[in-house]
Amino acid sequence: MTLPAGELRSQRWYGETISSGLRSFSHRARTRQLGYLPEEHLGKPVVAVLNTWSDINPCHSHLRERAQAVKRGVWQAGGFPLEFPVSTLSETFQKPTPMLYRNLLAMETEELLRSYPVDGAVLLGGCDKSTPALLMGAASVDLPTVFVPAGPMLPGHWRGEVLGSGTDMWKYWDDRRAGLIGDCELTELESGLARSPGHCMTMGTASTLTAAAEVLGVTVPGASSIPAVDSGHERMAAASGLRVVELVRQRLTLSRILTPDAFEDAVTTVLGLGGSTNAVIHLIALAGRAGVKLTLDDFDRIARTVPVLANVRPGGARYLMEDFHFAGGLPGFLSRITDLLHLDRPTVAHDTLREQLAGARVHHDDVIRPRDNPVAEEGGVAVLRGNLCPDGAVIKHITADPRLLRHTGPAVVFDDYRTMQRTIDDPALGITPDHVLVLRGAGPKGGPGMPEYGMLPIPDYLLKQGVRDMVRISDARMSGTSYGTCVLHVAPESYVGGPLALVRTGDLVTLDVSARKLQLDVSADELTRRRKEWVAPPARYERGYGALYSEQITQADTGCDFAFLARPGAVPDPYAG
Repeated sequence: MTLPAGELRSQRWYGETISSGLRSFSHRARTRQLGYLPEEHLGKPVVAVLNTWSDINPCHSHLRERAQAVKRGVWQAGGFPLEFPVSTLSETFQKPTPMLYRNLLAMETEELLRSYPVDGAVLLGGCDKSTPALLMGAASVDLPTVFVPAGPMLPGHWRGEVLGSGTDMWKYWDDRRAGLIGDCELTELESGLARSPGHCMTMGTASTLTAAAEVLGVTVPGASSIPAVDSGHERMAAASGLRVVELVRQRLTLSRILTPDAFEDAVTTVLGLGGSTNAVIHLIALAGRAGVKLTLDDFDRIARTVPVLANVRPGGARYLMEDFHFAGGLPGFLSRITDLLHLDRPTVAHDTLREQLAGARVHHDDVIRPRDNPVAEEGGVAVLRGNLCPDGAVIKHITADPRLLRHTGPAVVFDDYRTMQRTIDDPALGITPDHVLVLRGAGPKGGPGMPEYGMLPIPDYLLKQGVRDMVRISDARMSGTSYGTCVLHVAPESYVGGPLALVRTGDLVTLDVSARKLQLDVSADELTRRRKEWVAPPARYERGYGALYSEQITQADTGCDFAFLARPGAVPDPYAG
């Protein structure tokens, strides 16, 4: 089955007849140069397969093979697949942070899909920033699109312990700093933490964002939790290729999937999973690209209505993503909160989410808890307000020490991350468990790129005393695999003169999560005096992409998108003749 040639976007390039014009003749000739017969592509849906594989991205090291499975599905459905390599965002290796480059991948995705003769797209990603970047770019073009999540890696193992990447990295590094393990143990852990291709197998940012993609309706059902090396993952990739061809024939574009109801369901899901705080920034940015208004207040409102049911680390106590998958995966999880979802909206696989969830079940009640036995009564992220964060801040309070959720203590201020690293263990600072560690200069502009510095290290001499949590505040982000009483995304950031820039060591800071308050206990007159003395820091970049980033990046509460990309406005399809 094929659509009439004139109804395919790609035919603007290829033409309908041999006399369609010089440019169409040229495009057909160059396709012959690639080795393709006319009957292989003319009149068929052309599908772009955007692949974030690279040799240095362990989360995506299997996506070269998965792209072949996607193409297999496209061919079988009567389409014509073309693979495009796009930027790889490796949370592990890319510095200062892949968040600096999320919008660059989004731009690349948008412009590739707009400028080439394609009718639909399959997006392959999963490591943290890749998922929102690909979807942001695709949403701006609005073609029929399916997302293929990279999938979680296998669980880690060490000396009888089951390890969660990221989460146990932080734990055992602190054990070493506390003198509980040595270099030999740490060397063994290097080979046990990450045992296969795939992203973090905890409910970190990667798993949170791919789950959000699934509930948004842009993956085939159950895709987000399939382990990366499971044969089911390859079958899912092939099914995605099959499905996108049908979406082209149905003219089902992303704008019909990414609706306000879909984003509300994504927020509900992220909070009920005990997911990463990073999802707040990414979903706000993606919603903006889809023309949907999503704010911090929406997250806080929904958080009060949804319990945490996923007993997956770090928010849960025990399990990892493979356990979650075989307990029912996201369909099983969603089956327990159907009263909180909008079930009559479409997905890429079904006419309605209700139809997609028909028959979904939970097979392990301790992994995906029933409503009467939640991991936590409220969603795992709280939004804070106060004179220290007038535009908001967030905290993943389900991973915090409960005694610190209402706390007042004196601040110890670090102006940048390097200084903090160099001095945090100095006993001369006199840091006690009651102090509040404050890091500034780590926001979108100041970081630069808002690195994952938010889980500030506890001084080693306190670790040796058994202290494992303190109140920590920054304009940075933190890994979704992290934990602790960490207040993040303080907006506006200190680099642009937000109140965090005015805090001084010794100032009292009050955190009250139940009241959603973050307060600097300093008089308004004193803060006015300090503001008059504040001097803006020098520019981080004088030229290049960094300069563009600094000029255009928005603050955390509005998604850290580029202003010129986030604003409304039409972009015409190119003239292909």
